[in-house]
Amino acid sequence: MAKQEDVFKKVISHAKEYGFIFPSSEIYDGLSAVYDYGQNGAELKNNIKQYWWKAMVQLNENIVGIDSAILMHPTTWKASGHVDAFNDPLIDNKDSKKRFRADVLVEDYCAKIEDKENKEIEKAAKRFGDAFDKDQFVATNPKILEYRAKREAILSRLAKSLENEDLADVKALIEELEIADPDTGSKNWTEVRQFNLMFGTKLGASADNAMDLYLRPETAQGIFVNFLNVQKTSRHKLPFGIAQIGKAFRNEIVARQFIFRMREFEQMEMQFFVAPGTELEFYEQWKQKRLNWHLALGLGNDNYRFHDHEKLAHYANAAADIEFNFPFGFKELEGIHSRTDFDLKAHEEFSGRKLQFFDPERNENYVPYVVETSVGLDRLFLSIFAHCLRDEVLEDGSERTVLSLPPALAPIKAAILPLMKKDGLAEYAEKVFNDLKYDFNLFYEEKDAIGKRYRRQDAIGTPYCITIDHDSLTDHTVTIRDRDTMQQERVPVADLRRIIDEKTNFRNLLSQL
Repeated sequence: MAKQEDVFKKVISHAKEYGFIFPSSEIYDGLSAVYDYGQNGAELKNNIKQYWWKAMVQLNENIVGIDSAILMHPTTWKASGHVDAFNDPLIDNKDSKKRFRADVLVEDYCAKIEDKENKEIEKAAKRFGDAFDKDQFVATNPKILEYRAKREAILSRLAKSLENEDLADVKALIEELEIADPDTGSKNWTEVRQFNLMFGTKLGASADNAMDLYLRPETAQGIFVNFLNVQKTSRHKLPFGIAQIGKAFRNEIVARQFIFRMREFEQMEMQFFVAPGTELEFYEQWKQKRLNWHLALGLGNDNYRFHDHEKLAHYANAAADIEFNFPFGFKELEGIHSRTDFDLKAHEEFSGRKLQFFDPERNENYVPYVVETSVGLDRLFLSIFAHCLRDEVLEDGSERTVLSLPPALAPIKAAILPLMKKDGLAEYAEKVFNDLKYDFNLFYEEKDAIGKRYRRQDAIGTPYCITIDHDSLTDHTVTIRDRDTMQQERVPVADLRRIIDEKTNFRNLLSQL
């Protein structure tokens, strides 16, 4: 656990030091769980968005994209159920005066049980070596079976209590498990109560006639209320999807773990509209498609797993999370949900407008069912950044820190580095820079020894460093250095555009889907 905490601290420190993420309003001591993306963070974030948008919209003829408003008519949130049901179970510790999500306290307790399971598996793997059969060990070892049964029983009881809104049993479960305040060890808890997560605001010139509004807690409703507008103007038949990337806001009880859980965050969502009765088939298809999208990033298959929901949201008949192995353990990265026809029917009821599709094959009107994929952009950023950041010991005993991002996502695709400022090298380097800048995001630097400049580019994930030396002036070749292998190659200046493009083009990711 201590090692994981050290890794996470390194991630947070590196993100700030190299211009990826800053605490928001830092000169005023910051604002809890609100962050700003710096110059490199903004580029990486935009590249992740591009990868998602190209895979979701550009590669699918039956999916289009929109950009709906953050502020929506307040009845939208009444229809969606957010006004009445968008709550988290809140509990306070009477001694420390700290506030917690009751369900997260229980889930963290279960995560510790899972850590014990993993330690038993690791010990057995060391003991048996190459002969170790993990699947057989997990299926037969008494300790593992006991741990899993206990964990499943706890989570099942929690899910049932939350579904039945039995908050007294949630508190009873916390007390039975002797869960303590993680900071103080106190077990003196208040009753569990519900807490609505939406941020309220006002629309109007004066307080007397202002309308109560909400900052949207999700982007999905902007898609649902535009279903007919998009369907009619795009002339798509079912099945078809509407995709969107946008900000959402939630007044989280406990916002923590850096950018993993924030009060202002960004979602990448797609709502896929299908004929009733076909939704579960498409649900299974989208589960696999979305997992394949993540796996194409090359972060390791073992770092992903599905978690099927026991407790379903009020709108769903099936739901699963794609979880990623963050520095603090496996946590939700993306959700895939079969939302039935709940949303469109609810908006029909509250608006008085029909939101139906005429199916010529069935010769009938019906309210479509919806399969949703929803990934948190900030969580995705964290998963990529944390996994790709590592320290390496080189053959000569020296060390380097490298951010081995997928090249297509790298904030800067190549650094142009004249060996020195004088003798015309800087002028030649600027000419190379100016020729390539229309196609790639580049970085130009003259200061410091070339080795130090290489290390700085390694730390921000730049795939290529291009060095201009005295020979470049006569033979028009340069030295190109690969970030991951650190190998250097002499290439003609005329080939640079092709070489960089082959390494950093989105086609490398998209062709794997």
